[in-house]
Amino acid sequence: MLSEYIPYLAPLGLLVALLVAAIRILPEYERGVVFFLGRFQRVKGPGLVVIIPGLQSMTRVDLRVITLDVPSQDVISRDNVTVSVNAVLYYRVVDPERAIIRVENYGGATTQLAQTTLRSVLGKHDLDEMLSERDKLNADIQEILDVQTEEWGIKVSNVEIKHVDLNESMIRAIARQAEAERERRAKVIHAEGELQASKKLVEAAEVMSKNSGAMQLRYLSTLSDMSTGNASTIVFPLPMDMLSYFVGNKSQPGDNAGGQGGSGS
Repeated sequence: MLSEYIPYLAPLGLLVALLVAAIRILPEYERGVVFFLGRFQRVKGPGLVVIIPGLQSMTRVDLRVITLDVPSQDVISRDNVTVSVNAVLYYRVVDPERAIIRVENYGGATTQLAQTTLRSVLGKHDLDEMLSERDKLNADIQEILDVQTEEWGIKVSNVEIKHVDLNESMIRAIARQAEAERERRAKVIHAEGELQASKKLVEAAEVMSKNSGAMQLRYLSTLSDMSTGNASTIVFPLPMDMLSYFVGNKSQPGDNAGGQGGSGS
């Protein structure tokens, strides 16, 4: 009985093999670029895709966002400082046809382009800008990469600079610079405080010069402050009117003597 079906087994096996080779199932995040006799035919998927074995071929393309870790690059900044910079790149394929036809390996090409663009863009900036303006540098690199990879059907969505590594001597120099800047700010703040205090003292002196009672109150306040401490010397302020009275009386005898001497002559 089995011998009767043996002649049919070979064609049946061949048919099954052809069906297996012809049927492809693509998930939602993949597309298939189909070629017919070496010429581009169409982009298929997702779902069930049937191709003709021997006449058609298909290349799968992943449409999900790809995370690319850009290796560390030695960059010479505009102020001649050598730093080591690495970054991370996020991109995805938006046109499967271009990604397969226009470039041999879009992943490798994007990696090389990201490295050269990173060195080129950062080399135009000073070290301080690399450390303080990362958002602007990220946007500049992302814009340049997005324009250049558009021909490959790739969309660069984001670029982030992860680390800017400096050598030990440069780290010490930056620390000294930061310390000098803090000292400068402290001196400026102290000078501004002295200036404001001197202005207030001038204003207070003007007020007291116009009101003699204010000067007496100031004397009493000073005396109260001195009495609260452990000072061994106590100062009793005298009114200015009293002092001027004694000074006036002291000058009168000399003036009278001089007048008498003049009359005797």
